[in-house]
Amino acid sequence: MHPVSIKPQWTISGPGGAHLAERTVALLVGVAEHGSLLKACQAMQVSYRHAWQLIREGEALLGAPLLHMERGKGSALSPLAEKLVWADRRISARLSPMLDSLASELQAEIDRVLMTVAPLLRMHASHGFAVEALHDALGRAGIETELRYCGSTEAVASLDMGGCEVAGFHVPVGEFEAESVAHYAQWLKPATQKLIGVATRRLGLMVAKGDPKKVYGIRDLARPDIRFINRQSGSGTRFLLDLLLRKDGVDPAKVHGYEQCELTHAAVAAYVASGMADVGFGVETPARHFKLDFVPVQTERYFLLCEDKALESPGVREMLAIIRGDDFKATVNRLAGYQANDQTGMVTDLPATFPTLPKLRGRARRA
Repeated sequence: MHPVSIKPQWTISGPGGAHLAERTVALLVGVAEHGSLLKACQAMQVSYRHAWQLIREGEALLGAPLLHMERGKGSALSPLAEKLVWADRRISARLSPMLDSLASELQAEIDRVLMTVAPLLRMHASHGFAVEALHDALGRAGIETELRYCGSTEAVASLDMGGCEVAGFHVPVGEFEAESVAHYAQWLKPATQKLIGVATRRLGLMVAKGDPKKVYGIRDLARPDIRFINRQSGSGTRFLLDLLLRKDGVDPAKVHGYEQCELTHAAVAAYVASGMADVGFGVETPARHFKLDFVPVQTERYFLLCEDKALESPGVREMLAIIRGDDFKATVNRLAGYQANDQTGMVTDLPATFPTLPKLRGRARRA
């Protein structure tokens, strides 16, 4: 296996064509995370003297201060530095999942040519942090995996067409379960497919710290003073939001920003954290990472779907062993809003998990 890594990189150029050093932004991010330049240097293993040289060069290039020194308090970010840190986080939140997916595809193609690895485990999945953790664990175990992030609908459709061995999708718990299952029903095959439980996760409204706009529920999204950031059409999260809006009698056309979209939960959180929107809808994990407040709305179950015969393949067997292991469950439980449980790693039949599915499939056949 020959791992491929793609990382977003950006810089700013001065009037004379000089560029802001890459490590300057990294240092500023470190100050934001650790509270001082000294602690950022220790975390990055950079000398304090060299760090100050980079900061001074950056200030000269941009013509504005980046750090303010406060006696007894260490260093504090200037408004410009705060904006640079925001830009770095937003770039990472928007691009990293897509670049990880592309890196996985490129690695698969390179290893196919080199013929150095066993057949791939192809996984198409709705983006989620438990799936990220699983992909990392598979890599550490040396299991060649091709991961592609896409919407839940696209993932299950891909499995139906033979495009992958495992598809990741999510279904809300409670009143919206039947309608969500119906949404996927045309691609679900109760006679030949199995479900693998991964985790439950909380979804809700991401708002600025302290909730200055006093957003308490879905109905507030229709307020004229609220700016919203949505997920893309075809995503399971967008589908769930539409169900919630309908339940509360909210016309999507009344939601300012309904058609403005980001491709991942992290990108939605970064958008709200930047002040470009007042509210986003998504999982809790990135909300906590970006120090946002979170209003819980709905719990979901995240599943992996595969063909029955795939359970005997080496890749899926190894994957199941990882999911059932204590290390993976502990990793999931450390993700804000996620929870592993007694269903994690359990293989079940579709009709047993989704009792409405046989009726839905029957109606589809008669139609």
